[in-house]
Amino acid sequence: MESYAQVVTIAIIFFGILMAIELVASYFMKKKVYRSFDTISSLSSGITNNIKSFLKLSVVVVSYTWMVEHWAFYSIESTWLVYVLAFIGIDFVSYWSHRWNHEINALWNRHIIHHSSEEYNLAAALRQSISGIVEIYFFLYIPMALIGIPAKVIAVIAPLHLFAQFWYHTKLIKRMGFLEHLIMTPSHHRVHHAINKEYIDKNYSAIFIFWDKWFGTFQEEQEDIPAVYGVKKAVETWNPVVINYLHFWQIIKDSWRTEKLWDKARVWFKPTGWRPADVMEKYPVTYTVNANDQVKYETEGTVYLKIWSWMQLFIHLLLQFHLAANLGTFSYLNLLIYGLFLILSVAAYTTLMDRHWLAVPIEAVKMIIGFAIIFSLGSWFQLDAVVPSGTYLMAVYFVISMGFALYYTLVQNESFSVLGKRTV
Repeated sequence: MESYAQVVTIAIIFFGILMAIELVASYFMKKKVYRSFDTISSLSSGITNNIKSFLKLSVVVVSYTWMVEHWAFYSIESTWLVYVLAFIGIDFVSYWSHRWNHEINALWNRHIIHHSSEEYNLAAALRQSISGIVEIYFFLYIPMALIGIPAKVIAVIAPLHLFAQFWYHTKLIKRMGFLEHLIMTPSHHRVHHAINKEYIDKNYSAIFIFWDKWFGTFQEEQEDIPAVYGVKKAVETWNPVVINYLHFWQIIKDSWRTEKLWDKARVWFKPTGWRPADVMEKYPVTYTVNANDQVKYETEGTVYLKIWSWMQLFIHLLLQFHLAANLGTFSYLNLLIYGLFLILSVAAYTTLMDRHWLAVPIEAVKMIIGFAIIFSLGSWFQLDAVVPSGTYLMAVYFVISMGFALYYTLVQNESFSVLGKRTV
């Protein structure tokens, strides 16, 4: 896991460079592709997903290693051809797992975070789930296990395959000639992220676009239909932790409220967005019917709040690197406490970005836990060994962060929200 964390750390730096290039390019092309709070929310989501991966906060029903050891008909060497087969196999798995995440109500909760941004940029690619706690798609790997593709090959190819899906989340690259017929391009993936009725639930492929063409889910981008991004039921929050469970909570409420026992069960497995008729009548939900009527979510924030939010993101990126660097040093309990604290802290500052009153109690809980960790361990997870007076700096940070939450919630409250929706 330490080597995986090192790879992710390098990837984060590389992704940051590419985002900076996209930002500069968009300036010269006179196209606005980034908004501060939206971008911070996207990158914060990436932090929470990395923490989940570092700490292995998921349950694997049947591991690939076990399947190879018990089910393989052949034993094959790790040649270049095996790596190619593994890449194609993983891409096939990605197509179907991705498609089912879109098409089955309960599974959409695993994926909604990735589509929640109403912008389309490289930062949005980092909106990744923390709600997919149980790895349920193991059966899609059975064909590769049966022919004996080694587990070490899958371990190498899987992260590379994931990272290769980053670059095409951009509006700045138009058509790419003959590559449009072979691979997923920015044009194809813009269609996938759009909520236009002409584009919705199309282009599920990860790398090779021919899966969509073979299985009837391909849609070409139309020049006269500009893509509108986001989800049909707007999330209306910058908090990535909340976004991860919004749809799940809606299904729970629908299942509880409906009077029919059959509907209580099937609401989980019906097509995404399906709701029992009696619940729809009593508890209507607002959806974006016409994509062109979309009003992007935004909250009021002074320049100082935006600067502070960027500082929060930078602090948490550094703390994430510190956590990753100590995966082989700290006990798992300490790593778990550290990781869950960072997720709580992300929830705190993104709730403040929402201008929601809950920012204060969440920040208070964060500060109490933060000081409890310092008193219990005698330092902030040995940070002093890396940063002189690091523990002292963390203590000061907790107090300042609490101060910002209090000020922008109780004093500078011109767009204060009680229900989590913007009011101006």
